[in-house]
Amino acid sequence: MNTIPDIKPEQSVELLKELHILTRDGKLNQDSRRKLKQVYHLFHFIEPLLNEVIGSQPNLTLADHGAGKSYLGFILYDLFFKARSTGHIYGIETREALVEKSRELAHKLNFARMSFLNLSVEESIHSPLLPERIDVVTALHACNTATDDAIRFALHKQARFVVLVPCCQAEVASVLNKRKNQSFGLTPLSEIWRHPIHTREFGSQLTNVLRCLLLESHGYQVTVTELVGWEHSMKNELIIARRQGAPRKNARERLEQILRELNLEELRDRFIY
Repeated sequence: MNTIPDIKPEQSVELLKELHILTRDGKLNQDSRRKLKQVYHLFHFIEPLLNEVIGSQPNLTLADHGAGKSYLGFILYDLFFKARSTGHIYGIETREALVEKSRELAHKLNFARMSFLNLSVEESIHSPLLPERIDVVTALHACNTATDDAIRFALHKQARFVVLVPCCQAEVASVLNKRKNQSFGLTPLSEIWRHPIHTREFGSQLTNVLRCLLLESHGYQVTVTELVGWEHSMKNELIIARRQGAPRKNARERLEQILRELNLEELRDRFIY
């Protein structure tokens, strides 16, 4: 049993070292203690969703899209999946080197029910290496449009839950900026993004608003909250979507109207489908 303060008894010390939450000699410094607190905080939001799924069917499937080094997937496996005999985590990542490194670590830790797939979004949607349905889709700090890719994957797989921590949302801001002069003649709301810093901030917030409406238009109930304590990143917005089946009636209309009034209609295919 682990006796290091703040480490749960069932946690793998070896994994925490690999993730640099523990030092090589197994110690916690102030920085790593903060990282561990952040991990627990995120797990606190995801664990009830996982329990809800296995309450109705035991063979839980989770896909971590834009997985990177699969930090989140490994933590979820260690804290939740490891103690159970069923359930599988799929890490989806386009960078082959990161996929191979994750495979090696999973083998080293004997995390047998983890798969790491070097696939694009389109490939992951149709790949026979993934089940037809996925229960939970996560995307942690998936940069720019990678969060939108995760949403598209989740909708195709009819995920029961979608958990997103978006990051580096530049696309909407770039379109706002490109059409700024034209927008001045269309709406006084363009003052909201007249200055570059406001363009960036408003573009980031608007991106997540559009994502929420997209999910609601496909029958998801959406909750947006803050990842308190996620000090190492300014991107600490957490979006949790629960599949309800019945779409919010005016979500698609609101999407159409926002894109039209803010002169963003060229992004229609990304947010309306």
